[in-house]
Amino acid sequence: MDITEVRVFPVASEERLKAYATITIDNVFLIRDLRIINGNAGMFVAMPSRKMKDGTFKDIAHPLNSEARQMIESRVLAEYERELANPAKREPAPKESDAV
Repeated sequence: MDITEVRVFPVASEERLKAYATITIDNVFLIRDLRIINGNAGMFVAMPSRKMKDGTFKDIAHPLNSEARQMIESRVLAEYERELANPAKREPAPKESDAV
């Protein structure tokens, strides 16, 4: 498994939530809404989750072992640091009406 793309979207208005991220795996599988959190023990990447009826949260997608989690976290946090050091101007997504 190879993470072939990481996109980071910083959030300025939150204290603990620092950014959202999207990763692409092997150029064929996309995972959106990873969250970069400033926790008590430092920065970490939270997997996308959904709020359940009982108020708890359940991961929608997550790594099955610590090696995969570490690989995802290191790539996402490295891209977050690059984004902070050199924020790129992102082009807005094309509108549906602009599509041909």
